[in-house]
Order: sequence, then C-alpha cells, then structure tokens
Amino acid sequence: MSRDSQVANGFSQRDFYLSEFRGRTLAFALPDASPDDLPRLESVIDGLEANRTRVLVLSHDRSLLEKIAGDRVLDSNDPHWVGRLWRTSRSHVRVAVAVPGGEPLAAACRRIALRLRLAKLLWIDREGPLRDAAGERISLVDGAGIDGLMAGPLGAGPARRALLAEFRAMVEGGVPAVNLCSAEGLDDDLFTFEGSGTFFARERYLDVRRLALDEFDAAEGLVQRGVEEGYLAPRAPDEIETVLANAFGVFVEGRYLAGIGALLPHSGAAGGGGCGEISSLYTLTRFLGEGIGGDLVRFALSTAARQGFEYVFACTTSERVQAFFERHGFRAVPQDEIPAHKWKGYPEERRSRVRCLRHELDD
Repeated sequence: MSRDSQVANGFSQRDFYLSEFRGRTLAFALPDASPDDLPRLESVIDGLEANRTRVLVLSHDRSLLEKIAGDRVLDSNDPHWVGRLWRTSRSHVRVAVAVPGGEPLAAACRRIALRLRLAKLLWIDREGPLRDAAGERISLVDGAGIDGLMAGPLGAGPARRALLAEFRAMVEGGVPAVNLCSAEGLDDDLFTFEGSGTFFARERYLDVRRLALDEFDAAEGLVQRGVEEGYLAPRAPDEIETVLANAFGVFVEGRYLAGIGALLPHSGAAGGGGCGEISSLYTLTRFLGEGIGGDLVRFALSTAARQGFEYVFACTTSERVQAFFERHGFRAVPQDEIPAHKWKGYPEERRSRVRCLRHELDD
C-alpha cells in the first residue's frame, strides 16, 4: 500500500508505529555500517527524534557515531555512562555509545539492552534478514526457533552462532523485540506491518481478542490493504464501520497486530435462527505460516457458539481461501444456503465468482 493511499484512507502505518514508539528508547547497532548508509539511517532517526522517541546508536566506530550524534557520544566502559546517558537524553533524544574494540559488539548490545531494559534493538546488518533454504525471508523467530537456527545451516560459523546466541539472551532477558535488517530495509522494518527483516521475540505469544477502539485505525488499514490486494471485497464507509464494530484481531506478544477478522451477525437465516458471517479475514504477509488465520477462525467459531448461532458462513472468490476454510471444517454450499439479504446490493460480477462456505455449530 503506498503512503498516498494510506493517507487517502485516513490511516498511516507509519503513524501507528510512531505512536507505539513515542516516549520509548530504540537502539540501533551498527556492526558494519558505511558512510553510504548514513543518509538512510539519518532519515529514520530524524523521524524518531521528531516523534520524541529516544534513539541510542551503538558501534565500535566512534568517528561514525560522531557523525550521527555529534558530541553526544558516551563510552560504554565509563562506569558512569548510564547516569550520563540519562542526563544527556533529557535534552537530546539522540545519543550514541561507543563500544571498545576489544568487546564484541553483539555482546555489548546484549549487556546494554538488558541494563537499560530497552523496548527494541535493531541490528543493522549488511546481509539483512535471515533466509531459509529456498531464499525466502524468515520473518519471525521465537526463542526455541533461535536454538533450531543455531543448530542448522543458518548457525554455521562461530560469528553467526554467537550473534544468534546474543539475540536469544536479549529476548529471554526481557527485551521485547530484536530486529535484524539491512540499512536499505530499515524504514520498512520499523514502520510497516509487513516489515523487511527478521523479528526475534521470546515466544510466539498470540492473543486473539476483540479490538479496542484505539486499534480501529490499524484494523481499517489492514482491511484496505486486503481490498487493494484483491483478497477482500470493497466496502462502503458504513459497512467498514460495521466490520470494525464486530472485529477481532490476533496480536503477537500482545502488541503487534498480525491479522484481523470480523463476525457479522445475520438474522433470518435458513432454518429460522441466527448465523454469523466471517468477514474481512486478513493476515499480514510477515506472519504467514504462523497459523494466525486458523486462530482467527477458531475465535470466530467460539464466539458464534456462545452467541447461539446455528452456523457460520464465509464468502470468497479465491480458491486458496476456499481451501483454507475447508481445512477448518467448512463445506462448500450453494448461495441459497446462506441468508438471502447477503446479496442485496452485492456486485453481480463478483457474485458470479463468489464461493460460499458454511460451518454448522453444535447445540
């Protein structure tokens, strides 16, 4: 989704993440940064600085740090550096810490991140995110997953294995997130739902729940994205309001919105009772393969059962989505086996392609 379309839809992924980062401290580790990387890094830091996000830059290269933070470069071997960091950051949100050359940067980052209880550390690596054997980006890794990576080809070599071990120590020690990305992908990794790097967290803790009002903007953005990608049908503003009022989301680590769906109530269903429609089901590419779509469907079915619905149905024009629902106990049915008012004002061209699926609920 382009930024212009985000703004036109009244939603900006960047604004969403800036709100989350405001008042927090983010650290940027630069193991192999070059002067060519500075414009990208400076652009991101400028935006965070304007957002009142504290920025801490870590590197062995003091001259590089001085280009980024001027004279606000502290030494991590100074026994008073934590207090001086606090005092300096009260008037300047951009501060750097130089790490002595004798200490591995990853180990220093772990020590500093845990000492300061940082909200996030971004390791900006020229190699960029981790990739699997097929060359696909690995987007999300938990603590146990790090162990698996260290034991496999991606952990080959002492340097990479040591880096993964430090990431594991950080997330296990309480740092909510460690991101591994390239300088080129830094902006996307920080400010888009899809991201560009590998996201490390302590565990794949998934929380599925109804959306809070403050999360409606983010959810609307996902709906619009699904429409633009052709997965979801376009909806009028009043229909979007209905979807959001009945929406639920799945959150990684309780904070990161990974997917949404809505359970829309219908009366006058065939058989005389009420039913529910799973609508606007969409999961982020960043979290594909994590079973998040299934978590959303199970939440919808459980909610529908509590509300006494006879069945739940879904409509799609996608064979892949149809197969997904069938894997979760839905069966394909004719269009007349779902409420007739579903088709009032429905685009005829789309209706000619739509597939209907239905899941009966136990009494």
